[in-house]
Amino acid sequence: MINKKILFVCLGNICRSPAAEGIMASVIKKNEMEEFIMVDSAGTIPYHRGELPDQRMRSHALKRGYSLTHRSRMFDPEKDFDFFDYIVVMDGQNYTDIISLDKRKVYKDKIFKMIDFCSEHRIKAVPDPYYLGSEGFEEVLDILEDGCSGLFNKVKDNIGLRT
Repeated sequence: MINKKILFVCLGNICRSPAAEGIMASVIKKNEMEEFIMVDSAGTIPYHRGELPDQRMRSHALKRGYSLTHRSRMFDPEKDFDFFDYIVVMDGQNYTDIISLDKRKVYKDKIFKMIDFCSEHRIKAVPDPYYLGSEGFEEVLDILEDGCSGLFNKVKDNIGLRT
């Protein structure tokens, strides 16, 4: 039985959020928690709807053992706010965008920044690697691995499970 549902959000849902989804899915699988925790990702803009993640992100992620097969979708405030327990955004603009969609002002407690879960990276946001080149994709994957580890531990503790 799924206890917790996590949604990762970035701008176009083709780099950071699908990578976070793939990394977290891997962590969940490695810890045999698929029946308790589910993940998805979405974007705040519609430009890439239906597309696979950016080829460069898929390539860098695959080198680390993550297969990114998610198809880009838009955040749907009518469904996503109620359905997901954790809505994890990649940067301040994503946070502002998602908060602004909360018209009833009742979902703030389930909206988090990815960096809040990082223990090794002391930064203000997960940078968008789209224009940063190879090193940018690697840096983002490092940050997301750190954040997903911290988030997994928080979710696991929240549902009272031990791995």
